[in-house]
Amino acid sequence: MKRKLTIKLSSFQIITLGFIGIILLGAILLMFPISSKSGVWTPFINALFTSTSAVCVTGLIVYDTAVYWSVFGQVVILLLIQIGGMGVVTMVAAFVMISGKKLGLLARGTIRDAVAFHSIGGIIKHIGFILKAIFLIELIGALIMLPVFVIDYGAEGIWMAIFHSVSAFCNAGFDIMGTKTGEFSSLTGYVSDPVINLTICALIIIGGIGFMVWRDVVDHKFRLTKYSLQSKVALLVTAILLVVPAIYFFFFEFQHMEFGERLLASIFQTVTPRTAGFNTVNLNAISQVGLLTMIILMLVGGSSGSTAGGMKTSTLAILFATVISLFKKKDETELLRRRVDNEAVKSSVAILIMYVSLFLLGSVIICKIEGLELLPCLYETASAIGTVGLSLGITPQLHVVSKLILILLMFFGRVGGLTLFFALFNIKKKPLSKYSAENISIG
Repeated sequence: MKRKLTIKLSSFQIITLGFIGIILLGAILLMFPISSKSGVWTPFINALFTSTSAVCVTGLIVYDTAVYWSVFGQVVILLLIQIGGMGVVTMVAAFVMISGKKLGLLARGTIRDAVAFHSIGGIIKHIGFILKAIFLIELIGALIMLPVFVIDYGAEGIWMAIFHSVSAFCNAGFDIMGTKTGEFSSLTGYVSDPVINLTICALIIIGGIGFMVWRDVVDHKFRLTKYSLQSKVALLVTAILLVVPAIYFFFFEFQHMEFGERLLASIFQTVTPRTAGFNTVNLNAISQVGLLTMIILMLVGGSSGSTAGGMKTSTLAILFATVISLFKKKDETELLRRRVDNEAVKSSVAILIMYVSLFLLGSVIICKIEGLELLPCLYETASAIGTVGLSLGITPQLHVVSKLILILLMFFGRVGGLTLFFALFNIKKKPLSKYSAENISIG
């Protein structure tokens, strides 16, 4: 009798392996001469870096996308961005649904974990809603920007509108402006254009707000009291993180600009660190306080179950709510008149420690290896782990070890710290015994 070797993977392991598989496939495709404009083989480390950045919707690059990559290479990058933004598992589920096959409980559970849905019930309907909304929003974004790009660049503007709409919605930050406004120039040529600025900002916010928020908006419209706690938290924290930094940038960073341009630049540089990676101003001209503000925004990121990375708005809200509840000497964390489960509190603390530790460790290592100042290294690693893509220009000059560090940080930031932990340590049972308790002084 032959025994069949079966390996049961958890949903977290499936999600992790799915991202790894797509990244490696993308790296192989980008290595081929057909992917580069010069028709040469691309070194594996640079192809891997670009593929990871695209799948993890980051935007950090070692080559200018428009200058180095051919049309084929750009299409591959855009497909990787779309897959990464929607989530590998969501894409697979979409193909299965289109083929008419049914999804089992394991597949439904995996999809639920991938999109941060609360239950298996109704998950297929939810995925269908997400897919329709994604393509509709990206289409609308492209159509709005189309006249501007077509007027400026003719028929090529059609591809530019599509590329930047998908890249913005997926919070990727890749651009193809290099051949038009200079290498690594991003959207600096459109700093005063309200159509491009506001459309890109809207796409970034919508993509990063979370799929659950979309559902609540469609189902309940403006009846905010009926929204789930997750949606309320996402909207509240997002609003605060949009308004407060924008006020700072307007009054302290862009005083040399005229009012309209100054307002657009302030809004754009507030939106893009969470977690898109476009920029309309020279980042090296921003003060150290401004850069630190952007680092904080990059680490926070967007909302759960969205195209964005970072620690997430819900994590930040729970951490603040825990501190406030502690000051009020309450036994449990309360947030917006709701009690927060203790597991969510512990998870938030774990995510904060993991993100900050890896962010600082990666910065210090790169700083020592490359012999650079610490602030640019902090900025670059925050951009990587937050899956942002903003750069002070040091990424293309980094050595292999530093690139590998950024690759790992990008992967960690997109897949999620807890997902990776649960994938590596597939703990299925809770311990039956408990250690005896003992007090320890705090503070």
